[in-house]
Amino acid sequence: MNEKIKEIISESLAVKTKVLQDERLIGIVGGIVSLIVDRFREGKHLYFCGNGGSAADAQHLAAEFSGRFYINRDALPSEALHCNTSYLTAVANDFSYDLIYSRLIKGIGKPRDILVGMSTSGNSVNIIKALETAKEKGITTIGMTGEGGGKMKELCDYLIDIPSRNTPRIQEGHMLLGHIICQLVEAKYFGA
Repeated sequence: MNEKIKEIISESLAVKTKVLQDERLIGIVGGIVSLIVDRFREGKHLYFCGNGGSAADAQHLAAEFSGRFYINRDALPSEALHCNTSYLTAVANDFSYDLIYSRLIKGIGKPRDILVGMSTSGNSVNIIKALETAKEKGITTIGMTGEGGGKMKELCDYLIDIPSRNTPRIQEGHMLLGHIICQLVEAKYFGA
């Protein structure tokens, strides 16, 4: 058992080492930090969407912005799109699960807002449709995926593609970089 635990930790460290050594990916993360700070200063909103574990991660990251990360400060306009279960189940039932996020983005998204779509495969249909709708509305799109980006790649202005095809390792990479983005946005926006 101990050896298996060490093996899994080693796999996680190997993926994070690849992220650390990927200057392209590090530069994308830096660009996202600047983008989010600039858009918050314009009064724009940051939206997150995902499915399953990625929905939990989306909600977690949205809460880091709307609540707090390291410093006590004002809330920032950020939310995860799946938190209204009445809306979610009604649209999934009356229309299609594929439309749960695109319909909401069409209704509430404004030009120059930001949508972060999270999908380890990069191929989740409802995330792809949300990104398509966001592009139509002039909303900046950020994708958080696994290696290669899947079908989402072409729809993302910024792509964080974790260099792995292993779902738990990808999600761990998303949270690592997501937390870095939260920390640096908070520090830059509030001058901490």
